[in-house]
Amino acid sequence: MKICWAVPLLFLLLGCDSREQAAGPGSSAADFDYYLLALSWSPDYCAANAQRDAQQCGRPYGFVLHGLWPQHERGWPSNCKGDWMDKALMRQYAGLYPNDRLFVHEWRKHGTCSGLSPEGYLSLSQQLKQRVQIPSAFQQPQQAQRLTAAELTAAFTQGNPDMPSEAVASFCSGGGRFLKELRVCFDRSANDYRACSAEVQRAARKSCGQGSFVLRPVR
Repeated sequence: MKICWAVPLLFLLLGCDSREQAAGPGSSAADFDYYLLALSWSPDYCAANAQRDAQQCGRPYGFVLHGLWPQHERGWPSNCKGDWMDKALMRQYAGLYPNDRLFVHEWRKHGTCSGLSPEGYLSLSQQLKQRVQIPSAFQQPQQAQRLTAAELTAAFTQGNPDMPSEAVASFCSGGGRFLKELRVCFDRSANDYRACSAEVQRAARKSCGQGSFVLRPVR
């Protein structure tokens, strides 16, 4: 398991990114190729963190915003210089994340590399989160479902007609047994969907390598 460079317990609670080839601290703001919107499947996160995260896991969430990440075609910038995330601004966007700690974590690690102000970053995150329509079958499922990455992608592209299948990538936990996260890619302007990079697609296939996975039910 990857150990984050910051305080381990805090980042475990935050659902630390398990990606490779990150650019180091001090990367230049606004030096990136596209955006990746990460939507976590909350029941999977809470299967391991219910006792440590009452704020998120005490609610019947399905897909929730993990973060909006500036990406390179290979790797991504992280921990750029940026302004502080004001508490008043966090209150203005209350409910954007399932856990309030993600406001500061996502801004420091990813948002500072977008070239946006804290308010601009939260506004764009909210806009893109709302743009992706969650299919009804995945809003509040009360029973576990087994499906393939192709089936999940098809459901999202059918519910979002302008979303190409190449813009969607599924990530799994438990050695590929459970859906962990859906990642959706947008171009640098954030106006249009685009294909996720070859690197992201390879990582997705490796992550969900068992052929099918279980979507845990919402509790």
